[in-house]
Amino acid sequence: MLAAFLSPEILLLLQVLVVLGAIFIGVRLGGIAIGYAGGIGLIILSLFLGMDPGGITGSKVYIAIDVILIIMSVIAAIAAMQVAGGLDYLVHLAERILRKNPKYITFLGPTVTYFLTIFAGTGHTAFSALPVIAEVAKEQGVKPSVPLSVSVVASQIAITASPVSAAVIWISSDMALGQYGVGYLTILAICIPTTFVACMITAFICNLFDTDLSKDIVYQERLKEGLIKFRGETQFVAKKGAKLSVLLFLIGIIAVVLYASAISPATGWITNPVAGRDAAIIMFMLTIATLISIFCKIETAQVLNASTFKSGMTACVCVLGVAWLGTTFVQGHIEGITTLAGNVLYDYPWLLAVALFFASMLLYSQAATAKAILPVAIALNAGGVMLVEPSTMVASFAAVSALFVLPTYPTLLAAVQMDDTGSTRIGKYVFNHPFLFPGVLAIAIAVTLGFIIAPIFI
Repeated sequence: MLAAFLSPEILLLLQVLVVLGAIFIGVRLGGIAIGYAGGIGLIILSLFLGMDPGGITGSKVYIAIDVILIIMSVIAAIAAMQVAGGLDYLVHLAERILRKNPKYITFLGPTVTYFLTIFAGTGHTAFSALPVIAEVAKEQGVKPSVPLSVSVVASQIAITASPVSAAVIWISSDMALGQYGVGYLTILAICIPTTFVACMITAFICNLFDTDLSKDIVYQERLKEGLIKFRGETQFVAKKGAKLSVLLFLIGIIAVVLYASAISPATGWITNPVAGRDAAIIMFMLTIATLISIFCKIETAQVLNASTFKSGMTACVCVLGVAWLGTTFVQGHIEGITTLAGNVLYDYPWLLAVALFFASMLLYSQAATAKAILPVAIALNAGGVMLVEPSTMVASFAAVSALFVLPTYPTLLAAVQMDDTGSTRIGKYVFNHPFLFPGVLAIAIAVTLGFIIAPIFI
């Protein structure tokens, strides 16, 4: 083993380089390969650099198994709803709203993607709404890059406010803030208003910039070449079981919220629950998928070809690989990190949000980021001294949504591809893309509002 022949300093440096190198390879390859590359990093870290990757069983389990299972179950239900025509029906309703108020596309676009994510627990539902947002903006002479960029950011940050997202389920568990008596409903009561208001303020600020599409040079060039097409409003005919599938999925969400509230110590309705939140959401979502299959009479074989199913399973592989890699590194140096972070976070609690921001930009998952970093903050309180207040963790939670920093996330790339005007483009310096400013701004505002509101509830 190479680790035996290296000094601690050199070993640490090599471990950092391996983590960053694996992520870099994954980013360059794109898509599901981000998860693939995590396996390479884990082999080098464990077999050559002496790090423990954790096991499938036992006390050291660094694989985000619970997160992956929640994502899989939710995606299974959403994909069934999509096959039944429910997702198309929701997008049709969104298109009607957007086309009735086209002048407010910069505000309504992110509102649509935000609530689609709130409803479904995954930002991948934005895929269906992005073409409509781009088309309406183009028809209004507004640079599609403005509403598209805020809409993509809104779809990511809304994960921290969705009642069925893996991130919210985990942070409200007894392993996280549940041990401090911070309930599921309390977290939602803080995160929903702070993140939504942050998205709307961001949309307002971005709308103050030059949004005139006619002044865009790339757009003018494409217009002369005949590459710009105006699709107009689409004719929509709902499938027979479309509305029923949406209703069934909504019932599933309500069931999850009610059960999670019932087993919360704050309510005390169920003191000794047979199933925890994780198990409950998995059972409820699989049940809803079954009911949609039966009553909406879908061809279950088509679920495997649904776009939401493919993107959701891609997310699972990414969480498996890159989040496991990141968690292995963090847990391998947990003592040093907690020692270094203790006094710093006590004096500057907002730095927790900064740590979550940069971690999520590499781990590519809100839930995996929370699960990798927040235990560090929780460990600081193990000695009986509350170095990191629970309100600080809730306020910083929105910062796990920095998936937009590297221009490789699926919804971000989709927004670029769906804008035929060319206004939504990635610059040659990688980071100079239209999603960075609204993303950083929205998270900064959400975290700031969180630090104001969270202490009132907690």
